[in-house]
This record gives sequence, C-alpha cells and structure tokens, in this order.
Amino acid sequence: MNRTPLYALLLALCAGTSAGAWRSLLQDDSAPDWRGWKEPGLPAGWHVAGGVLSKEGAVDDLVTGQTFGNFEFELEWKIGKAGNSGIFYRGTREYDHVYWSAPEYQLLDDANTEDGKSRLTAAGSDYALYPAPAGVVHPYNHWNKSRLLVQGNHVEHWLNGRKIVEYELKSADWKARVAASKFAAYPNYGLAVSGLIGLQGDHPGALAIRNMRIRELP
Repeated sequence: MNRTPLYALLLALCAGTSAGAWRSLLQDDSAPDWRGWKEPGLPAGWHVAGGVLSKEGAVDDLVTGQTFGNFEFELEWKIGKAGNSGIFYRGTREYDHVYWSAPEYQLLDDANTEDGKSRLTAAGSDYALYPAPAGVVHPYNHWNKSRLLVQGNHVEHWLNGRKIVEYELKSADWKARVAASKFAAYPNYGLAVSGLIGLQGDHPGALAIRNMRIRELP
C-alpha cells in the first residue's frame, strides 16, 4: 500500500472536512507548548535561542501539554556525534516513561552509535519495530528534515524528502513485532488513539531542533 501525506488530505476532502492549519511548536526564544516529563516548564538542560531548541547531554524528556490523535508533524534536527534521541507520539502517562507507551521515530547519529549498526534502531526507524533504509540520514552536525504522519492506524516516517517507513498500528504484523520486542512488557504500548508528542532527552549527545510545526487531521 503506497500512501503519501496527501492520503490524509484526500480522506478529509472525501469526508467533507479539512486538515487544520499548520501551527508552530517552537517560538524564537521559548517553547510554551512543551514541558518536562517529570516537571512543568522547560527542564534544566534544554535551551531555546533564535528559534532553535537544543540540549548538550542527557536531560529530562519533553512532552507536549496538548494531546494529539491524527496529525502531521515536521521538524528539522541536527544531532551531535554519537547522539541518540527520538520523537514519540500518542504517549500516555500510565507508565513511568513515555517510551513505554509511545512508538518512537528514531533520531540518531548512525555512524557512531551502537543503534546505528541495526536498521531496526537506526535513524528514521520505528524504533525496534520497523527498519529504516541506510544512506538517507545526514551525518552528525548536519541538519535533517523529518515528517511524521499519523492518521488513524496508518503511520508514515519521512526523512529528507523520502518516505522511509510505513506501517499500520494494531495490524497483525505490528502486533507480532511488538510481541517479539522489549515493548511486549507494556500491554498498552502503541494502543492509545490520542496522546502526547515527546522529544527524547534522557539519552547522550547534543541535539538541536528548529522549524517544528504540527497540523491536526480529521
């Protein structure tokens, strides 16, 4: 099945509804849409300046104050050498960590990390479940552009203008992959129809994010 981000728009038109307007999730010198997983407000170690959200090492994860169900999410990201981060979606607070409930779009320096040795955990993958192809992510300290489309159970990962991962939540294939992974320990992993978007901070390495925006889909 070959669905593009236009798929969501076509569904909306057929249903007589339309996608919402794009909305920035990052201001020039603040990030009011984000808070820490453990504490309100922007946790220590995260900084915003000139429209860039950044960190230098392991800090608290960030999550949105608002929940999202169907959406398109875009950002540009630059990771430091041996850096490891990710984008979570439809996360809940039923477990101690957001990644125990939320699937993850991996952000990674493939060339200098252990995770980069496996396509299942490399940059752009649905972490530990669906692999991403090699040769799409840019090297560390270079900007990449990611797009995440979540529409019902349909999910697409885009990286630098190319669709690299596509899957159906709750499908037989997806359930089998979850059951064979570490996420089998969390019965509600990936099952929420709406939830928090998160940015992983509690892993090593520098990370910078800019031009981060979202629009909700019907």
